[in-house]
Amino acid sequence: MPWQALKIAADAKTADTLSEMLMDLGALSVSIADAHAGTAQEQELFGEPGEPPAGVWQDALLEALFDADVDIAAVVADAAAMAGLENVPVYTVEAVAEQDWVRQTQAQFDPIPISPRLWIVPTWHESPDPSAINIILDPGLAFGTGSHPTTRLCLQWLDSNLRGGETVLDYGCGSGILAIAAMKLGAADVIGVDIDPQAIQASEYNASQNQVAARFLLPGSHARLPLSEGHPLPNPPPEGEGAMVKVDVVIANILTNPLKILAPMLAAAGLPGSRIVLSGILAHQAQDVLSVYRQWFDIQVADESEGWACLSGIRKT
Repeated sequence: MPWQALKIAADAKTADTLSEMLMDLGALSVSIADAHAGTAQEQELFGEPGEPPAGVWQDALLEALFDADVDIAAVVADAAAMAGLENVPVYTVEAVAEQDWVRQTQAQFDPIPISPRLWIVPTWHESPDPSAINIILDPGLAFGTGSHPTTRLCLQWLDSNLRGGETVLDYGCGSGILAIAAMKLGAADVIGVDIDPQAIQASEYNASQNQVAARFLLPGSHARLPLSEGHPLPNPPPEGEGAMVKVDVVIANILTNPLKILAPMLAAAGLPGSRIVLSGILAHQAQDVLSVYRQWFDIQVADESEGWACLSGIRKT
């Protein structure tokens, strides 16, 4: 079944209202994007937790999908009137042919080389190097395909720094990609934590696909979870009291503000002399995060890629 894609120029004052009106008038979907995306005029928006809502772009582009038989001119005129606009906005219409959307989506994700020995391979691809360490991945609805610079930076750190036998906490595990990589690179025990139940589900599925025994939990349930047999917690508390999990490596690929808020908890999860890896940080935000974590860690910028920074440090004794 073919469709029509309507594209309308809007500004920050009208984009949200027009979007709502188009949905009311029968749009199958509506998206709002920066009209200058991919140019020097592209406007960055980062609505992180703890900050005011980021709003929308000053120059926005709305794209709405309609059935092929819809009168687009009438829809645009009605939407403009309902939104209280004096004039009908500038718009274009393109025909959208019926497609295999699953194949279209899968085509965006090819195998990704992280290092000469480490690859991320989507479940619908064959590995380019069967002899390498291959992480078989189906991201589902969770973040972490290996294509984003922040994920690659963390994977490269793990590839270069894990020596085998470590215990690892992956906080904000998303698709489970970092936890799975840690296991395949020789970690003895890995716990992944995420606030999103769908991320836990995706991580468990991906761990099964890779035949690794990483465990994935919602926040809170990990705090008193003992590590697996053979890797007991140091200085165990009196019987019956449980214990905060302590690990050799803490890794968190989330965002700057959550990282700052979580700093005391992430620091508490590390053993003396343990290592921490933080990503999801824009390069110009790195010093702000470093200033928070230097209470507990000797920490610095480990690497940067495409405007993103990865920090790593050692827990002070």
